[in-house]
Amino acid sequence: MYFITFQIFKKSNTKLNMNKENFIKSFLSALFSAITIGALTYLTYKTTLGLFLIASFGSSMVLLYGYPESPFAQPKNLFFGHLITSLAGILVLKYIPLPIFIIIPIAVGLGVGLMILLDVTHPPAGGNPIIVIIGSVSFDYLISPIILGSTIVLAFGIIINRYILKKKYPK
Repeated sequence: MYFITFQIFKKSNTKLNMNKENFIKSFLSALFSAITIGALTYLTYKTTLGLFLIASFGSSMVLLYGYPESPFAQPKNLFFGHLITSLAGILVLKYIPLPIFIIIPIAVGLGVGLMILLDVTHPPAGGNPIIVIIGSVSFDYLISPIILGSTIVLAFGIIINRYILKKKYPK
């Protein structure tokens, strides 16, 4: 399997860019992603404070630490992207009495459309309506994990990008 995967990768025109700068960027992105998600995981599983972790925060790490200059990684996009798509999922779940295989695409479409309309696009948040509907969550989910978790993610992102990595974040 490894040989087949390597051959496919080798035959594609993708270059493996392993210079020192890319290696350091990759390492630091991995490290700070693990630290940020580790903090949310600790709060979720080792305290009685509530739920702070959702799957889409893992995807947010790619933008926050790998590409913090991206418009999609900016605080308003990260925070409101997660909030709006989660709200869209909850509203569709609660007020559209249709089968799950119909409401999930409606909720995802609504969430994506609202992010674009309101200029707060954060691609990882596009999965939130799926999480919300499969989990059958209530409006409380908007507080914890969405608002509290996003706030913690942003605090880590600002501190790490600005003060440790010396990047201009937010833009």
